[in-house]
Amino acid sequence: MAQLVEQPLVMAGEGWDDYGLVDSGHGRKLERYGPWRFVRPEPQAMWAPRDAGWQAHGEFVPGSDEDGGGRWQFAQDVPREGWPLAWEGVRFTAQCTPFRHLGFFPDMAPVWRWMGDQLDGRDDAELLNLFGYTGVGTLALSRFGRVAHVDASKKSVAQARANAALSGLEDRPVRWLVDDAAKFAAREVRRGRRYDGIILDPPKFGRGPGGEVWRLEEGLPGLVADCRRLLDDRSRFLFLTVYAVRMSSLALGGLLASALKDLPGQIQHGDLSLREEGKDPRLLPTAIFARWSNKG
Repeated sequence: MAQLVEQPLVMAGEGWDDYGLVDSGHGRKLERYGPWRFVRPEPQAMWAPRDAGWQAHGEFVPGSDEDGGGRWQFAQDVPREGWPLAWEGVRFTAQCTPFRHLGFFPDMAPVWRWMGDQLDGRDDAELLNLFGYTGVGTLALSRFGRVAHVDASKKSVAQARANAALSGLEDRPVRWLVDDAAKFAAREVRRGRRYDGIILDPPKFGRGPGGEVWRLEEGLPGLVADCRRLLDDRSRFLFLTVYAVRMSSLALGGLLASALKDLPGQIQHGDLSLREEGKDPRLLPTAIFARWSNKG
């Protein structure tokens, strides 16, 4: 029976050559993406910045709507079509998107590394990335076996395929699927499929390619139940991340504990975060997570 560890964890993302959290505070954060620096909103940065004189190439200014909206303001020219970055051999394009992010989520780097540790050098694993976005996590996983990459956005899947080509990984065994994640998982259950690892990164709200409406609180329990049916006692992990919701990581841990109670292994939960660079770095929380692991 999978045991829930009640004490929360912190998974801290560190900077690397192509990315770093430079500073944060007063509801904003300053980050470097290759040669470019950007300021973005960050409500959880409630402290004061360490440096009062931020210099950035651009800033995302949010609208009055709590759930989104806003626009980029640029102090200097920035390549509007994007520029290449890399993480541990995976190359991808960063770009200032209308959704305030830059085409990937740097706080997921410790998650990608953790999943690799769970697979323990395998090259024959069956893996599923639901809400796969632009494919950085998929490409990181692809060296361990076959990956089904599912996202409802045709544009995101096209960018994921472009990132695979940029990385020289277009020949990896990846199924690039434009599909509703919940419907895809339900069909895989009916097909009798199984996976060695599943990563879930659902939005708070979204629409599928056929106009299907996704609301996290309503849809997540059923999706997790279907993911359980795609796992067995030989599977290695399930990793669930949730952003921008008024919810505790303990709630996510309890959901996994209920759904996966008949499997062996361990369930943990906590915060994803990014560590600032420089002297006396602080941790900036970014999301909550729950994860099941079963290394046998």
